[in-house]
Amino acid sequence: ISGYSLVIQARDSGTPPLSSSATVNVDVSDVNDNSPVFTPANYTAVIQENKPVGTSILQLVVTDKDSFHNGPPFTFTILTGNEEEEFTLDPHGILRSAVIFKHMVATEYVLCVQAKDSGKPQQVSHTYIQVRVIEESIHKPTAIPLEIFIVTMEDDFPGGVIGKIHATDQDVYDVLTYTLKSEQKSLFKVNSHDGKIIALGGLDNGKYVLNVSVSDGRFQVPIDVVVHVEQLLQEMLQNTVTIRFENVSPEDFVGLHMHGFRRTLRNAVLSQKQDSLHIISIQPVAGSNQLDMLFAVQMHNSGFYKPAYLIQKLANARRHLENVIRISAILEKNCSGLDCQEQHCEQSLSIDSHSLMTYSTARISFVCPRFYRNVRCMC
Repeated sequence: ISGYSLVIQARDSGTPPLSSSATVNVDVSDVNDNSPVFTPANYTAVIQENKPVGTSILQLVVTDKDSFHNGPPFTFTILTGNEEEEFTLDPHGILRSAVIFKHMVATEYVLCVQAKDSGKPQQVSHTYIQVRVIEESIHKPTAIPLEIFIVTMEDDFPGGVIGKIHATDQDVYDVLTYTLKSEQKSLFKVNSHDGKIIALGGLDNGKYVLNVSVSDGRFQVPIDVVVHVEQLLQEMLQNTVTIRFENVSPEDFVGLHMHGFRRTLRNAVLSQKQDSLHIISIQPVAGSNQLDMLFAVQMHNSGFYKPAYLIQKLANARRHLENVIRISAILEKNCSGLDCQEQHCEQSLSIDSHSLMTYSTARISFVCPRFYRNVRCMC
């Protein structure tokens, strides 16, 4: 307990008795009686040969139960194992290489490291670090080409994570880093550690080819990343049809079925080759394992086919469509549970372009806005 606050009252013997009170604060000062603690107690680290001088090998983690003035900053010292000065240890507890290691010269080093706290008198602790020198990388990284589809309302793309590069390396201890060509950084970014692709706001309609590479420190491999951006027209939303699938997740649909189903759907509903199929959004149905896919078809002369016409086409081709994936229902209106009696049901569709859903797989990523249906009875 670091302190106490006491309220003390003095009361006299008069009639009537009078009293007064005062607050007494008692601070319990800390004595430096706890040594620094390494977590874990001892360390094992690996460095590949031929890494440049200054390569980070290990970050020491030290805590102290004493108060702040008796704890950090800590002073680190390598006591033994560094007679040839192959290592340096900075004030932040980062162990770095001071030479270029060769696997043929030595395969293992054992260092004894001391940490001192800032108290008076100082408390110390020790840890041992085993550093293994392994052969340099002999395998190139391998990465899967990524294709990203982004659907957004006109000039209203907020930006965000749009996909992730999947890369592997057969060298167990290789650490992969990802980079993007500098002139493309005004529109996109890539997380250097995990390969996530980030798009900045305001992307225009069109196709973007990103020059991304993955490196293991020795080999650098280019990765094909293609981004397709499609901007929705307001007229599309008035001519949409929903296909509801059974027992499929958004990621499985995107990764396993979307290309095949899009091709089959085009054959089913397009009257002319110049017509365009637009998948507007895919979205799980709340409280179920179903998935809704929202689409519209644009005629080559820029108009849109009416939903009733598309539904008729879909009904005729449903058997062929279900060869790709099981369909639960084909919806134009979604008025189930709404009894309008003498009135008719009117549905309106709204798109929240700032609430993007990203369904990312190893090869394909689909980014689309969340949509909402509103239904009401009309005269």
